[in-house]
Amino acid sequence: MKGYIGRILSIDLSSGEWKAETVGDDVYEKFLSGVGLGAWYLYQNIPAGADPMGPENILGFTSGLLTGTGTVMTGRWMAMCKSPLTGGWGDSNCGGNLAPAIKQCGYDAIFIKGQSKKPVYIFIDNKGPVIKDASAYWGLDTVEAEERLIKDNWNKKKPSVAVIGPASEKLSLISGISNDGGRFAARSGVGAVMGSKGLKALVLAGTKAVTCENPEAIKILTKEYARKVRKSNAPGIMGGWAMAVMGKLLGSMKSVVPIDGIMTVMLLKKWGTVMNNTMAIQNGDAPLKNWSGSDKDYKGKYSSSLNPDKFIAREERKYHCSSCIVGCGGICSIKDIRDGKYSHTHKPEYETAMCFGGLLMSKDTDSIFYANEICNRSGLDSISAGGVIAFAIECYENGILTKEDTGGLELTWGNSDSIISLLEKIAAREEGIGALLADGVKRAAEKIGKGSERFAVHAGGQELPMHDPKIDPMLGAVYSADPTPGRHTTSSGVYYTTSALWEKISWLPRFRMYPKAKEYINHDEVSLKNVAYTSYKMLIDGTGSCYYAMLMGVNHYKIFDYLNHATGWNLSADEYIEIGKRMQNMRQLFNIKQGVDPASFIMHARATGEEPLISGHNEGLKLDIQALAESYRRAWGWDEITAVPTSETLEKFGLKELVVVGGETAGSEREVTNG
Repeated sequence: MKGYIGRILSIDLSSGEWKAETVGDDVYEKFLSGVGLGAWYLYQNIPAGADPMGPENILGFTSGLLTGTGTVMTGRWMAMCKSPLTGGWGDSNCGGNLAPAIKQCGYDAIFIKGQSKKPVYIFIDNKGPVIKDASAYWGLDTVEAEERLIKDNWNKKKPSVAVIGPASEKLSLISGISNDGGRFAARSGVGAVMGSKGLKALVLAGTKAVTCENPEAIKILTKEYARKVRKSNAPGIMGGWAMAVMGKLLGSMKSVVPIDGIMTVMLLKKWGTVMNNTMAIQNGDAPLKNWSGSDKDYKGKYSSSLNPDKFIAREERKYHCSSCIVGCGGICSIKDIRDGKYSHTHKPEYETAMCFGGLLMSKDTDSIFYANEICNRSGLDSISAGGVIAFAIECYENGILTKEDTGGLELTWGNSDSIISLLEKIAAREEGIGALLADGVKRAAEKIGKGSERFAVHAGGQELPMHDPKIDPMLGAVYSADPTPGRHTTSSGVYYTTSALWEKISWLPRFRMYPKAKEYINHDEVSLKNVAYTSYKMLIDGTGSCYYAMLMGVNHYKIFDYLNHATGWNLSADEYIEIGKRMQNMRQLFNIKQGVDPASFIMHARATGEEPLISGHNEGLKLDIQALAESYRRAWGWDEITAVPTSETLEKFGLKELVVVGGETAGSEREVTNG
């Protein structure tokens, strides 16, 4: 009764065998569930040098320790594997309805290895897993496949489904996994790994109960938090125009001040993540014109196309992930720009809106919605898809790609018709330009050559999200030195200022207003904050909590109290942060085992400012990225050059004992085997 189930399921698609294992309390006490449990398992069971697209790679689906315990904002699940994009640790976070369904089947995590010779899907209920023929679903897009799988497997309970689309079936390395009609585990190439295994879907229909230590105390905490969320509403007169004004004000500030994280709730409730669209353009957060442009280039009709009011105007109802009380998502009506027919789709998120807006210099709101739908149905990661199209446009404009190379498409900035046509080619891995770009900018640049590397913006092979680290050195260090490079959700200066972590963690100094310029000089202070916040994020990903609950700060979203009430552990915030540190070190050990070169993670020169912007908010800004990366590694107790955790670090977190003995996972006991 500690929130977690204490069992995991592993399935071998090559042999058709599966086994359920009991996992000891000590593993959860060290790693929680979610990303921690996944890192513990994958480190020990994926051999060094494994081909990410081969049978030895393992694809994990994990729920959070707090999921299903009566807590709110804990409906997140994670997919994880050896990433085919970076060659190291890969994970991707997703909402929807799958997280509690994993635990209702009687497991905290499901791990899948091997490769099927024919398309299959895995059905799991209270009786255990069954591998079924998926030939009838192979080739369907994510929405069509999910609807049919639900209909065909709905008995007493509507099942939850994680499914891939045609892009993943065709092994696009920039593809992800869909749940609930368009919620996506999009990053790290997890969809490609699922496709490589011949696995179309995971269909979950269990009905087992999830229990915890003190449900009454959790209920009290939840009511308190829910009251705060209900009271946090944006003023009725506050329109989308206000976000641009707010962005200008924030961008003009020369000092950093703490921000009450609960303020984010009112904006998320009204607009969702697109509230950041015009704000990001004005404060320098949004990369424009493939990271070479500025707010001086993207103004007027351009930036007005991203006004958040234009996005919620199409919203027919709010969308809530499992256990969510904020509802930042939305179900919208969308007009097909080809045939004019209307359908319903998930509202584009900020990342998608900016990738297919400012990054491509588009001022066509309709095309952003349509691009979002193509990505959702095909299974493409919209961040990587937008990034690779921006790369292609710049190659075309510089004569590196010709009209013959593009199949007749005129790839110019903001050309919506060509952008949509190219996206469809990438999604279908169409011979020629589609196949060339389907694996992301790094591999495309390697194939094209001719100096195209200058336009291939990535970190370690993963396209960068729509947040410019030149205004946030904490983010720059994470992009370039975290076990999953190019990830904006791990840590940043903005997140830290809303967290109030210094009020809970004894070794953090109290937050006082300081000059923004200090962040570009004091790398060790930046790293200290990154260690604290990343450790906090590991707890978020270990409990199944939402990224946006995390942004509200520990004074509002009381994760340490939630954990104590669910588990009965009665640990301090400091002790929980130590668990987060251990989880982060486990992810890094995975990279070391797989031989990842930390230098390969250093982000592209355009993102560091090595190739400086000549106008706009971020004009002339530059990060000393090598110093930031080395300071980051030192702060974690890793060698500053090789990124290998020191012997003292391994000893401190009890990681020396984690070894593979005879092919079995240390700390687990085989219970059930079935062919």
